[in-house]
Formats: sequence, C-alpha cells, structure tokens
Amino acid sequence: MNYRDIITLEPGKRSGKPCIRGLRITVYDVLEMLAQGMTSEEIIDDFPELNEVDIQACLSYAADREQNQLILSR
Repeated sequence: MNYRDIITLEPGKRSGKPCIRGLRITVYDVLEMLAQGMTSEEIIDDFPELNEVDIQACLSYAADREQNQLILSR
C-alpha cells in the first residue's frame, strides 16, 4: 500500500491539509482519534466512508513525515 495513492492535498479543501481520498477527513483527524484511544473499527463505524486501508495510509503518512522531519539545533 502506498499512502500517496490515498492521501490527497487540495489547496481549497480543509486549508490544504492532507485529506483521505479527497474527502474532508484529514490525516490529523484520524491520528487524533487513534491517539485518543479509538480503534480502527470505531473510526470506521463513525465514518463509514473510511476503511482500514485509509487508516493505515494515515499512519504511513505520519511515519514518513516523522522520518523526514529536519531538526535544527540552536
């Protein structure tokens, strides 16, 4: 699974934040729900337009951003 096929960036949608398949659900939304303890199944129950692959894509996107984050020391 390549998250680049699922995560989209559109300047006019959700202020250009990364969204899932052009929906108005952002990667942040999904990560926040996971961080608050929701399971994938609970998220999909609340947002039936999502699936397990979408949630995995959000995690892959976040991992990739973390891996590529530049840390500047002072």
